[in-house]
Amino acid sequence: MSDEAPVSPGRLVLVPAVITLAVTLLRLVGELQGWSPRLFSREPGGGGALVGISWLVPIFGAWFGWQIAKSGAATAKLARALGLTLLAFAVVPALGFAARAAGLAEMSFGTFALYVLGAIVGLLLALRAWPALGRVLLAYAFAARIPVALVMLVAILGNWGTHYDVPPSPDFPAMAPLTKWLLIGLLPQMTIWIWFTVVIGGLFGLGAAALARRRRATA
Repeated sequence: MSDEAPVSPGRLVLVPAVITLAVTLLRLVGELQGWSPRLFSREPGGGGALVGISWLVPIFGAWFGWQIAKSGAATAKLARALGLTLLAFAVVPALGFAARAAGLAEMSFGTFALYVLGAIVGLLLALRAWPALGRVLLAYAFAARIPVALVMLVAILGNWGTHYDVPPSPDFPAMAPLTKWLLIGLLPQMTIWIWFTVVIGGLFGLGAAALARRRRATA
């Protein structure tokens, strides 16, 4: 079958993007209002709070894969696509391990640069795995993460004390608000979190596509 998806990325992404934006705004309100930390943690990185958009990635990734497979664009090489996606997933932690082996501190700018580089390389690999799904996930990733980056900018400028503006570690150096946003907001959101969305969404999307193929074969 062709890798060209008859369904446009914009059409598939629209509703998930609206839902994701709603969760982002709910999370922000919950943190500003001091609601349950288990649901709306203010800890750096979000503290694994139950209300957050990262949990939506597997759900929407699977849904995208299922819908694309049903449209007739399921790749005939699921094993190759899975291998590339797993490789794309492994790049970032592998570079993190290399940074620690080289003696770089976990929160150093050098380690951060390696993570960003790994995210870009991993993203390119993931997009090659199944282009039809990759394009949809890339569109969803930007639709999800651009609002977060903007929320972080406003939160940092206002010093709101949410997880959107808190430094990643207590010894994070003092810097101008825009520089801080560039380092903990814009760059991670536009690289590492895009990689995360495309790779994790791709794994679940490939699983859903395999199920759709099996269902069609047994129908």
